[in-house]
Amino acid sequence: MKMDQSHLNTLIVPVYWETLEPEEGSYDFSLVDSLLEQAVRFKKKLILLWFGLWKNAESAYVPAWMKQDSETFFRAEMYGGERLNTISPLCWEAVERDAAAFSRLMGHLREVDKNSSVIMVQVENEVGLLGTERDYCRQAEEAFTGNVPDKLMDAAVKSGKIRARETGWPEKADWTVVFGEDAGEIFSAWFFASALERIASVGKKEYPLPCYANVWLKQFPWYAGSYPSGGPVEDMLWVWKAAAPSLFTIAPDIYVPYVSEIMEKYTRPDNPLVIPEVRKDAVTASYALYAYLNCHALCYAPFGIEDLWQKEPDVIPKEVTEALNIDPLSFDMTGTKETLGEVYRLLGEIKSLYLRYRGTTHLKCFLKNAEGEQGCYLKFKSYDMEIRYLPQQVGMPTAAGAVFELDENNFLIVGMMCNVCVHTKPGDHRKVDFIRKEAGTYSDGQWRCRQRQNGDEKIVTMLYDMPECVKMELFKY
Repeated sequence: MKMDQSHLNTLIVPVYWETLEPEEGSYDFSLVDSLLEQAVRFKKKLILLWFGLWKNAESAYVPAWMKQDSETFFRAEMYGGERLNTISPLCWEAVERDAAAFSRLMGHLREVDKNSSVIMVQVENEVGLLGTERDYCRQAEEAFTGNVPDKLMDAAVKSGKIRARETGWPEKADWTVVFGEDAGEIFSAWFFASALERIASVGKKEYPLPCYANVWLKQFPWYAGSYPSGGPVEDMLWVWKAAAPSLFTIAPDIYVPYVSEIMEKYTRPDNPLVIPEVRKDAVTASYALYAYLNCHALCYAPFGIEDLWQKEPDVIPKEVTEALNIDPLSFDMTGTKETLGEVYRLLGEIKSLYLRYRGTTHLKCFLKNAEGEQGCYLKFKSYDMEIRYLPQQVGMPTAAGAVFELDENNFLIVGMMCNVCVHTKPGDHRKVDFIRKEAGTYSDGQWRCRQRQNGDEKIVTMLYDMPECVKMELFKY
């Protein structure tokens, strides 16, 4: 199987509401059952994407019977009355129908997925409103001029967004009075998050799998509506955490160049890192290594990974990348398949070692974030590691890796595109040398030496474009 060539253990696949419930109240699980059968046959785990009410800020995958009844299932509107192809998050009738379908899906998984192939479920996809900061339909206008819900007020105070109520709030605390110029986006975030909370909570009553929501990131030109307003962008996480406790995490879809910055922002004690979509150029291999070893990611999934095996990959039209505000270089797959597959293989081999050291001071990671960065300096108990980054080249990964301090004198270096020098601590004027230096890998938790390095080979510890492991035992003289 092609996916095995890149050492993938989990696949992310969509389930479409329009095919699951083609007639109102009538369900067809044949697509789901086919996915489960293939997962068992090829020994893969699955993350299901529930394409229900919203995908990429539109209601494109709702069933035909819902699309055609725009009075019952009313659309969001822009200022002035223009309807969007997005069912309003205030349309609770639509939310309840989505929740009912999602509940049936989760109940079906509980009954038929005897191998526990499905490990997570994404609820909707990149929700929000494009072209407007909030919904202006009649129902939304009535809600917007009403009082802010007490639960949200409490969350705003707790998050430091507003002052406490007892310090002089007026009796009528509508959204504009409380939140000022951010009121529209916060309003949208509250209602989208509340809708996903209803859908996820009903589904989890049937089958308590981890459920998460993904996010189209806030990016240039930065105003709400240029990205989906109401989605769980970083500024709105406090709203989503208050409104949607049934979601175990918010997962960023990352196509921007500053990948590590986004990973670190979405890695929080209340938000384990899941990356269901990310750029798939060669540098993504470096980010994958950093995501798992430094940010303890549960998932790192380059978008459209199946394209790596096409002789002539599909070219995404310029109009599409511009409309979605995606860096077109993120889809340049030159050199990706080999390097990314090797990263996944290596991560599998050092898994037991990683689990032993994760969260301790004995595991330290590095990543070249920008072209001007020359390296970093990692400090351990008896030695320091100088990491020099190699120049980045087109179609190749960037410098990334980790150093494991196995004990005071033994280290394992995992990484690529860097040169490693070992120093004694400041004030210790002795020199450093190797008792043993080996290139190799781990197998079943045991180190397997591939090459013993001595003489000229030990002078430089250079890791190139394919991720490698170097184990060294040091002494001072």
